[in-house]
Amino acid sequence: MRVLSVIPPMTQLNTPYPSTAYLTGFLRARGIDAAQEDLALALVLALLSPAGLRDMRERAEAIPARKRGETVAFFLDNFARYAATIAPVIGFLQGRDPTLAHRIVAGGFLPEGPRFAALDNYIDDGSGDPLGWAFGALGAQDRARHLATLYLDDLADVLRDAVDGRFEFVRYAESLAAAQPTFEPLAKALAAPPTLVDDRLRALTLAALDKHRPRVLLLSVPFPGSVYAAFRIAQTAKAHDPAIVTVLGGGFVNTELRELAEPRVFDFFDYVTLDAGERPLIALLEHLDGRRSRERLVRTFVREAAGEGGAAGGADANPADKGVMPAAAPQAVAGRVRLVSFPEPDIPFADIGTPTWDGLPLGRYLSLLDMLNPMHRLWSDGRWNKLTVAHGCYWKKCSFCDVGLDYIGRYETASAALLVDRIEAIVAETGQTGFHFVDEAAPPKALRALAEELIRRGVVITWWGNIRFEKSFTPELCTLLADSGCIAVTGGLEVASDRLLKLMNKGVSVEQVARVTKAFTEAGVLVHAYLMYGFPTQTTQETVDALDYVRQLFANGCIQSGFFHRFVCTVHSPVGLNPEQFGVKLKPLPAISFAKNDVGFVDPTGTDHDRLGAGLRKAIYNFMHGIGLEEDVRQWFDQPVPKARVGRNVIARALGEGGR
Repeated sequence: MRVLSVIPPMTQLNTPYPSTAYLTGFLRARGIDAAQEDLALALVLALLSPAGLRDMRERAEAIPARKRGETVAFFLDNFARYAATIAPVIGFLQGRDPTLAHRIVAGGFLPEGPRFAALDNYIDDGSGDPLGWAFGALGAQDRARHLATLYLDDLADVLRDAVDGRFEFVRYAESLAAAQPTFEPLAKALAAPPTLVDDRLRALTLAALDKHRPRVLLLSVPFPGSVYAAFRIAQTAKAHDPAIVTVLGGGFVNTELRELAEPRVFDFFDYVTLDAGERPLIALLEHLDGRRSRERLVRTFVREAAGEGGAAGGADANPADKGVMPAAAPQAVAGRVRLVSFPEPDIPFADIGTPTWDGLPLGRYLSLLDMLNPMHRLWSDGRWNKLTVAHGCYWKKCSFCDVGLDYIGRYETASAALLVDRIEAIVAETGQTGFHFVDEAAPPKALRALAEELIRRGVVITWWGNIRFEKSFTPELCTLLADSGCIAVTGGLEVASDRLLKLMNKGVSVEQVARVTKAFTEAGVLVHAYLMYGFPTQTTQETVDALDYVRQLFANGCIQSGFFHRFVCTVHSPVGLNPEQFGVKLKPLPAISFAKNDVGFVDPTGTDHDRLGAGLRKAIYNFMHGIGLEEDVRQWFDQPVPKARVGRNVIARALGEGGR
């Protein structure tokens, strides 16, 4: 029985999303014939090719001139230059032709469409080169990659404006799935005539099916922006060969489809699985092989005809005895949805095996440089082997987080020796030593053991990952991690307010964060802080105070990068589950048969957080460039805000009290 795991568009272009690598490695370790394909990368490479651009021009020319817009008009006026440069630029971004950088940075080689206007935001240091000052003098390769990325962004805009209005490199058709209560918008999109993007994806899907001839097709959808394409892939597979068993899973499913009750989903997918995929997948394969009944599937949604199985049909008088959990009432469509959840333990984290990238075109990924922020570029620049130090989160208390879901709530570790065994196997397979540890929050104890084992064996890697800024990260540990190859860490400061941090149950204080981040910086590790605004009961005064704390963290060399996110309440978080404990009331949700995640709330403080967002983003951008670090933070807002009540040297004093 051959199993094909597919990465659907869109995820990342610089490195494979790791879900298929984990599943393929796991299945192969158990003797199952497993393969994988990245159709996200394949789709982009097909569209951004000389043939793809010719097809884009045909669609663009069909638009009346008065309706084309600046981006499409520029593309048509400069088509010959785009057609001549697209293949060399793709080759350069794939690392196959580094000398092209000299032509790109010299100017006159790339057609510079509307996206290049972003260069006007950078300050000219007097040299006439606006990029020469951005985060230090960029080398020719970095400058060229940034310009080439702007060039691709222009082409993505053409695809959106002339071919498919939903197209984006990351959030492709996201609105059709994200917190979408009904399946109707997605159903209409899937029934509509295919676009050029749909046609290319269909051709790529058929080629993959012909190449691998799977019996089971797994679609892992980590984000709402990969849902539409996953359904299109399944649609193509079912039309090509109805006998192919299609299975949907992944982070989006685990978060938003936990109450799935829409039968039409099963016109595309035979099964939908929840949470860690190893155990449900093994149970499903045993079922398909005739060695397990359907009632012994694990965390798997199925569709059945009215009267078939389940309590409603009378076949299971007591569904709980068999692990059968009826879903919410479906719409009036043939069949009903049922969650079959036979109680069976998950595969231990230590036994899931080593992920494999075999079968993925590692030399064809695009090393992009869309943002000059030195931390953000790690997400899109370079190919990283993604690996997990531990399953779940060892803290799992933050009130804004979906702490009850499996990917956070079930915490398991593996020994440092086993982790380094996996690292050595991955390096041997890929030939690349860069690792991104994709934990919710990598535990300090496990990182210490991992660093010591790497150093003991003399294994040389470069790595970065997400942590909590907790006191266990002493200067000694930070230095050890740096010695083992750590170049950067990301962590949640969230709201720089001790009152709100306590309400969030973060388990840290602002002063503690200052000491930990300073220790990492002094060890030569880049520090990025996740920041948040709009948390329940947060006032304008607290937002301004938090920004001043952040200013001082930058000014004192504690952090080098940051980003403000607007708080979103989710139904699985402590705030969503117990809003009264946080002083807010949830807004009623509509009847839901498909996705359920975000939920609005009423905050009695009445703070207009929307009007503060632009100022926060402007401030953080300038702080990263060393601008305004000694000035009043009120200057970044377009409307009056109260003066910060934070002492001017709070962070400096905290660092002094910490012994540095």
